[in-house]
Amino acid sequence: MGRNNLADIQAALAKPGTASSDYDLNTSIQLADARKLRTAAVLIPVLEAQGSLRVLLTKRASHLKHHPGQISFPGGKHDPADTDLAATAQREAREEIGLPNGHAQILGQLPCHETVTGFSVTPYVAYVSPFEPVAEAGEVAEIFTVPLSHLTDTGNYLIEARRWRGEKRYYYTVPFGPYYIWGATARILRALAGQLDP
Repeated sequence: MGRNNLADIQAALAKPGTASSDYDLNTSIQLADARKLRTAAVLIPVLEAQGSLRVLLTKRASHLKHHPGQISFPGGKHDPADTDLAATAQREAREEIGLPNGHAQILGQLPCHETVTGFSVTPYVAYVSPFEPVAEAGEVAEIFTVPLSHLTDTGNYLIEARRWRGEKRYYYTVPFGPYYIWGATARILRALAGQLDP
């Protein structure tokens, strides 16, 4: 399958996938069946730049209370005014990176991802036509792109660990240059890579 072909990406996303979570590599953790998750969505913007398809990511501002300085997708909590979760992802991208209305063509979505912070996140992959990104100063410290080919190569993913709340937790990383992409962002990207695997 051509991993850098939009039609093939769209076809791959149409296939059934498996839900993911921040707990995937930590099977000893027992989750309560009755837990309530808040609904959110993120946009995985794919664009043409530097002669190839690339994924746009953001680096969160260092002063934020949650996940300061981490690499993330544009996205956030569902608002009742949003028509659906795809609209949530696009609204958040408009607010965080200045993505104009009508510039995102949704190619498909990945299965939901559960985060340790209690969200059920639906990731939408979209082809984005050229625009000038503008970082929302209160939330976004930097906007950058990574080659799609780097993120869809499962060999670029590592499993690392750190202590969190007194326990050793394992998680995916997919480093690129000076950017340390890890946690939910890396897990969602790893799911995308798996979906695009031939």
